[in-house]
Amino acid sequence: MEQPKNAFLMKHTEKEEFNQYWYSSYTIEALVKELCGCGATKAAFLSTPSVFFSLPKGSDLRAASWVFDYDEQWARSEPHFCKYDFKAPDALPAELRGAFDAVVIDPPFITHEVWELYAQAAKMLLAPGGKVLASTVAENAPLMESLLGAKPCAFKPSIPHLVYQYNFFTSYEPTPEGLGAKNPEVPEDD
Repeated sequence: MEQPKNAFLMKHTEKEEFNQYWYSSYTIEALVKELCGCGATKAAFLSTPSVFFSLPKGSDLRAASWVFDYDEQWARSEPHFCKYDFKAPDALPAELRGAFDAVVIDPPFITHEVWELYAQAAKMLLAPGGKVLASTVAENAPLMESLLGAKPCAFKPSIPHLVYQYNFFTSYEPTPEGLGAKNPEVPEDD
């Protein structure tokens, strides 16, 4: 399958010290379609810079959204960057709490303890009724439901340099043009 060109992926390589694994350009495109299609107007991107920086530059969603990441390489060039250490969710700026109608999460680790901290941060950042879009392994499905009210989507991400398969989970019904359809990059399960 031919991949659409993605400026972020062409410019930024994954950093092993931050446990970064970028989605394929096709998967990023599907995530952007999902966010635009689900009615998000101001999203928090927790450990998902590839998705944030792939939003259309002139869009209202990009202008209103923020990227929260430990990797500070974007701190100087992006005014909506917030240094984010998942071990310290209480350090999130007070003025950003309750300010977002959607949050996109892809932690560097998949353990229960790490997800509890990300869920805490997500709940702090979301306005009432806010939507959650998260990425983790299928085995974490019960955890996603209990922490965030999120269920697995039909669309599974392609993460080229990751050795195991992830799933997307949403706290709402995914859109047919976004995560409601299967990803042709990912083979069907046996």
